[in-house]
Amino acid sequence: MADQNPHHPRAHQSLSARLLVLTVGFVMLAELFIYTPSVARFRKTYLEERIVRAHLATLALENMPEQAAYDELGHTLLKNTETYAITLKQADRRILIAGGEMPPRVDAVYDLRMNTFWGWIEDAFVTLTQQENRILRVIGETPKRPGVQIDIYIDEAPMRDEILAFSHRIFQLSMLISLFTAGLLYVSLMMLMVRPMRRITTSMEDFRQAPEDETRIFQPSDRPDEIGIAQRELAVMQHELRQALRQKDRLAMLGAAVAKVNHDLRNSLATAMLIGDRLAASEDPDVQRLVPRMFKAMDRAVNLCSQTLDYASATMPTLNLKACKLTDVVRMAGETLTQEASDGPFTWDNEVPDNLTLMADAGQMLRVFENLGRNAREAGATSVRVAAFLDGGMMTIEIADDGPGMPEQAVSRLFQPFAGSAREGGTGLGLVIAREVVHAHGGEIDLDRTGPEGTVFRLRLPGA
Repeated sequence: MADQNPHHPRAHQSLSARLLVLTVGFVMLAELFIYTPSVARFRKTYLEERIVRAHLATLALENMPEQAAYDELGHTLLKNTETYAITLKQADRRILIAGGEMPPRVDAVYDLRMNTFWGWIEDAFVTLTQQENRILRVIGETPKRPGVQIDIYIDEAPMRDEILAFSHRIFQLSMLISLFTAGLLYVSLMMLMVRPMRRITTSMEDFRQAPEDETRIFQPSDRPDEIGIAQRELAVMQHELRQALRQKDRLAMLGAAVAKVNHDLRNSLATAMLIGDRLAASEDPDVQRLVPRMFKAMDRAVNLCSQTLDYASATMPTLNLKACKLTDVVRMAGETLTQEASDGPFTWDNEVPDNLTLMADAGQMLRVFENLGRNAREAGATSVRVAAFLDGGMMTIEIADDGPGMPEQAVSRLFQPFAGSAREGGTGLGLVIAREVVHAHGGEIDLDRTGPEGTVFRLRLPGA
C-alpha cells in the first residue's frame, strides 16, 4: 500500500471532515437553544394539566350527597389524577380531597401563578438533575374559574420520567436534523469549495515539480466568485513564473558567457596596457599625445569589466544592524570621496545633526553614500551636501549636488543596471547597488528633483 502524500492532510484533518464536524456541532448547539425552552414548556404544561384534572375532580365531588360515595369517588379521582391530595380554596368554601396515605413532608412548593420564563427553565433542569423522588406541592388556578386556588400534592418522579422521554425524542430528532443538514452542507461545500481547492493545491504541487512543463499550468474555470478569481490568478502567476524562469535560465547562460568574455577582455586589456607603457617611452610627439587618451580609454574599459563582474557575482550580505551615528558614516564617505577627487575641486558638506542615530549596517550604508557622491562627482558636480531630519519615526536623508542635472533619458531608467548612468561610458550600477542596500534596511530611495541647479536624492530609513 502506497504511503500517503505528506503534503495531503489526513482524513480527519481534511477541510471536508472539519466542515462536517462543525456543521453537526453548530446544529446541535442550535437545537440546545431550542431544547431549553421546550423542556421548560413541557414541564409547565404537565403541571397545568394536573391542575386541570384536579379541578375536574373537585367538580365531580361537589354534588355528592352521601359521605360514603364521596369518599369512594375521592379515592378513585386521586388515583386517576396521580395525586396525594387536592385542596380547592375560594371565597366561600374550602374543599379537601385526601387519600389514605398522606406524604410525611413536602420537599418543594411551586406556584404556577408566580413563576417567570427563566424560573421555568431553572425548575426544569432542577427536576432533570434529581436522583430521588420528591413530593411537590403545586399551586395554581384553572382558566375556567379564575380566582379559585387549587393545591395538589404529587410525586416528582413520574414527571421526571416523562421529561426524560421527551428529551430523548428531542435528541433523536436533533441528531436526525443535524446529520441531514450536515450531509447537505457537506455535499454542497465539497462541490463548491473543497474540490476546487483540491484542484488548486494539486496544480501547485504539480507545477512545483516541473515548472517548465506547459501542460502543468492550471486551467481555470469561469466561476465569478472568489475561488474563480483565485484560479485565474493562479494560472496567470504560474504563466508569469514560467516565463520568469525561462528568462532566468537565459540570463544565467548569458551571464556565464559575459563573464568569460569579460575575463578574456581584461587579459587583452592588460596586454594592451603593457604595450602602452612601452609606447609611453617613445619620443614621437603624436604618440605622446595619443597615449594618455589610450590609457584613459583602457581604464574605463577595465573599470567597466570589473564593475560588471562584481555586480554579476555579488550577493547582498547579511546585515549587521547596530545603532550608529549617521554623521559619522557621512563623514567617512566624504573623506573617501575627497581623497579620490584628485583631478579637480570637490567639497563634501556634512550637515547631519550629531544626535541622529540610525539602526543600520554602517559598512553597507557607507557604500550608499559613496556611490551617490561618486556618481555626482563623475556627472560634473563640485559640491555635495548631506542633510537629515526625523519625520514621524522615519529618518529622511537628502543628498544634494551642484551638478548640471541628469538627462531625461537617464531619469527614466534611473535604477536599471547598465542603463541609468548619467555619463557616457558609465554602468549605472552605483545607484542599483545603493537601492538594494536601502531596501535591505527597510527604506526607500528616490530622485527628489534634478535640473541645472543640481540633483537631489532622498532616502527614508527607519530610525533607531
